Amino acid sequence: MIKKLNTSIMKYSRAFWTANIVELLERLAYYAVFIVITLYLSDVWGFSDVQAGLVAGVFSASLYLLPTFAGAYADRIGFRASIILAFTLLTIGYAGLGVLPTLLESAGLVKYGMTTNFTGLTESWLQWSIAPVLVFVVIGGAFIKAVISGTIARETTSENRAKGYAIFYMMVNIGAFTGKTVVDPLRQSMGNQGLVYLNYFAASMTFLALILVIFFYRTAKTEGEGKSFGELGRGLLKVATNVRLMLLMLIISGFWMIQSQMYATMPKYVIRLIGEGASPGWYANVNPLVVLVFVNLITSLMQKKTALNSMMVGMFIIPLSAVVMSLGNMFNPEVAILGMHPVSLLMITGIAMQAIAECFISPRYLEYFSLQAPEGEEGLYLGFSHLHSFFSFLFAFGVSGFLLEKYLPHPRLFTDANGVLDKVSYSAATANAHHIWYYFAAIGAISAVALIIYSIVTRKQDAKIAAQEVKSN
Repeated sequence: MIKKLNTSIMKYSRAFWTANIVELLERLAYYAVFIVITLYLSDVWGFSDVQAGLVAGVFSASLYLLPTFAGAYADRIGFRASIILAFTLLTIGYAGLGVLPTLLESAGLVKYGMTTNFTGLTESWLQWSIAPVLVFVVIGGAFIKAVISGTIARETTSENRAKGYAIFYMMVNIGAFTGKTVVDPLRQSMGNQGLVYLNYFAASMTFLALILVIFFYRTAKTEGEGKSFGELGRGLLKVATNVRLMLLMLIISGFWMIQSQMYATMPKYVIRLIGEGASPGWYANVNPLVVLVFVNLITSLMQKKTALNSMMVGMFIIPLSAVVMSLGNMFNPEVAILGMHPVSLLMITGIAMQAIAECFISPRYLEYFSLQAPEGEEGLYLGFSHLHSFFSFLFAFGVSGFLLEKYLPHPRLFTDANGVLDKVSYSAATANAHHIWYYFAAIGAISAVALIIYSIVTRKQDAKIAAQEVKSN
């Protein structure tokens, strides 16, 4: 057994394993911050739900737009230099997200330690001083997304690539699980101050990753380095005009629109319906835990199926998960189910279903894109593959803010000058909070049907091309 494991490990290079380890650290940092990003923006910086949703949406969407360009540039300057640049920027950015509110508090401009009647920097231009700090995180994260997944493509073969991406995705979820684990203890013990300190934790993780890359990341795979900017532009145009890839990316965006609600809607949803004792970080941790346990099993079971068929299974699970999430608010909150608040139980169940869907979709999606990439353009194609989240996060976070204001408004709007919540009025205002999930269930259902149509059309096109080739020979 041990010999078999060692043989499996030796199939992959040191660059492959270094890339996976630093990806784990980067995901650990990212999810520690991102799971409570809307709480951080609302409770530390004083943004409204709509503003917080839009800021978080632009931030996360940019993380998935820039990899297309960062990936092309990474092909030119080399993956090692790109990863060093990325982790340097990430360390500066995360540290800045901790330092900036601390400096503002020292100047008497922010009182982020407060937990009631907090308005932060509402109506002050200083609210937007967070924007340049977020830019560091966005640019650093953009390089990571393109280069790490591109490294997996370069350091694997067509025979072991599916397994390689399953390992990569497993490492992503170990990082996600670990990162989310630190959130609730800090938030519950330190209130809003804990939301600030999370950023220092994230900065320490990306700095550790930077050190590991400097000392251990070496690769002989240097295809594409030294390309001219003209060649980069032609490569970008080529992949951007690939209609088949563009359509698949837009369809898969429907999955991520629902998945992203774990960050856009869920933290506020559970805290406002259950109370401050709710643990959104632990609920979100169900996702990486389930992926970690099942991703290799599901990838192995679906290995002989096409990537599209595997993705199709996941796309039909995802709208059902949104429906399950909506059910919690329909039960009496005073009556526990299996010892849990009904909102908690159904939310956890829905998140677990999303994780199973993710196992069918994400590794095979990355594999699909990597197989389309010409040698030396892995960074470009794998960077481009992340554009699905640009569309989904930009739309999903924006819509989430409006839906929260309509169906689940902030409790401070129902709190008097003494900090006392009008429970009767607030209960009436949030009676239909579960309607939020109906919108996303509809998006998921439409996307699942679209993938069926896409599969049928592309299969016919491939059969037609194959027949023409046979005829011409």
